[in-house]
Amino acid sequence: MERTYIQDKKFEREDFTAAELPVADYENCVFLNCNLSSADLSKRVFIECEFNFCNLSTAKLPGTAFKNVKFKNCKLLGLHFENCDQFLFEVDFDNCFLHLCSFYKLKLKKTRFKNSNLSEVDFTGADLSNCLLDDCDLTGAKFENTVLEKADLRTARNYSIDPELNKIKKAKFSIHGIAGLLAKYDIEIE
Repeated sequence: MERTYIQDKKFEREDFTAAELPVADYENCVFLNCNLSSADLSKRVFIECEFNFCNLSTAKLPGTAFKNVKFKNCKLLGLHFENCDQFLFEVDFDNCFLHLCSFYKLKLKKTRFKNSNLSEVDFTGADLSNCLLDDCDLTGAKFENTVLEKADLRTARNYSIDPELNKIKKAKFSIHGIAGLLAKYDIEIE
């Protein structure tokens, strides 16, 4: 059975909770103000697509491919990105709400998280080397066996990262965030 291929299409103000997004390969498409909340996005392929002002909360992602996909001003509550097709997986987040998302054991090298809420996000076993976490709230984010080598967290806040359980060689932190590296010692820093 031949897959449907959709290229250069703009989807605007569509509600994919009522009508399912067709199983297809989407290339260079823009999704603007679309509702994909709880949608089944399994086996869809998104190549160089943009999601702007969309709600993808609790969408199902088994086998979903995100290849150079940008999310801007999106709500992505509770997504399990580790269920995605990992071949050429590449995402970018700008001003997004990613509360309770999971990136368990994903390779996220050079991924950019900008001005986003990453509270309670699971980065266990993920490779975040060379990532940018610019102006992101990491309250309750889980870092365990996470590779943060050369990652830039200078403007990130509210993180708690144990240097003994994570690889942080040459990562960049600000002096204001140093408490997030020493939290387990229960010391007061003034």
